[in-house]
Amino acid sequence: MKHINVVAAVICHEGKVFASQRGYGAYKDGWEFPGGKIEAGETPEDALRREIREELATEVDVEQLVGNVEYDYPDFHLSMACYKCKIQSGHLTLLEHEAARWLSKQQLQSVDWLPADRQLLDKVAQLL
Repeated sequence: MKHINVVAAVICHEGKVFASQRGYGAYKDGWEFPGGKIEAGETPEDALRREIREELATEVDVEQLVGNVEYDYPDFHLSMACYKCKIQSGHLTLLEHEAARWLSKQQLQSVDWLPADRQLLDKVAQLL
């Protein structure tokens, strides 16, 4: 089975977390914490800063590891390192996603999360 290493940003601001809806691919319309694949030679933190810059035209400070998720999708195994992030500059412009929302702790279950991201919700709730 193919193995994919990715990073995800848990962007927190004023008691809410940023969630984005995929606009492409096999999991289009699923909700996720934004991020992407780690390229050769990148640290997870560098990959996350690059991915958020590319997908959302925003610079983030990577603050702390929230958790690691291992999940078997039908076609691949996903290893996802998730980091709490803070906006440094920019306005979270959707360049690849279909939609986005700022969710409070009480609203975390209001979107249809992708299965791997869903595993993080308890840890994310503790951050809010």
